[in-house]
Amino acid sequence: MANIQQLTSLDQWEQVRKGTTAKPLLVFKHSTSCSVSAGAHEELMRFIEDDKANTVDYAIVHVIEDRPVSNTIAEQLDIKHASPQAILVQDGQPVWNTSHWHITYSFLSEKLGSSVNNS
Repeated sequence: MANIQQLTSLDQWEQVRKGTTAKPLLVFKHSTSCSVSAGAHEELMRFIEDDKANTVDYAIVHVIEDRPVSNTIAEQLDIKHASPQAILVQDGQPVWNTSHWHITYSFLSEKLGSSVNNS
């Protein structure tokens, strides 16, 4: 199973963003008080558990508890904030993003496979 790193500081965000030159990063913005986000989180965790290829790194940001990190990600990637939200970052730039009910196991399988293999 792949690991997911919780981002709680701007330094951590900068470090993982720089790492996207070597390996893409899926950032999951999660609201711990939202049922839709809880469902998306379950789908993501199930996907990560099955990810044997390990072709991307994973990070999670709790948008309420770590709002400065969440806001900085939105500003630097020029992507309007949503939660839940999944953003694939490569070479420091967003490749794609989606939110809410679109974050499913099958969506992640389809998008990560095509995005990672085509890069």
